[in-house]
Amino acid sequence: MTAHRAHVLLPDDLIAEIDLQVGPRRRSAFLVETARAELRRRKLLSFLDSREPAWKTADHPEIGDKSGEWVRAIRAESDAGIPVASSNRQARGRNPTRRKNKAG
Repeated sequence: MTAHRAHVLLPDDLIAEIDLQVGPRRRSAFLVETARAELRRRKLLSFLDSREPAWKTADHPEIGDKSGEWVRAIRAESDAGIPVASSNRQARGRNPTRRKNKAG
């Protein structure tokens, strides 16, 4: 990654707060991380505000007008790798080998 120096003026109180959180030797990394996060947030907000559809059928020719069949096939592939619970207790996330304490 190529980096360039940028002359940025920050108020003393902001620098002091940043230094308390990350230390003076991590200031640049913190500012880069913060700027990237803010840019991602702004891009997301811009996307959410746009009227452009997120899904374009033309971008997914493999689906065509048989999207229902395609979704069922993808789910079947995924479900094939998931073991089925052997009992109702396991299906509800309980451990059948764990015993209750009689005191409570």
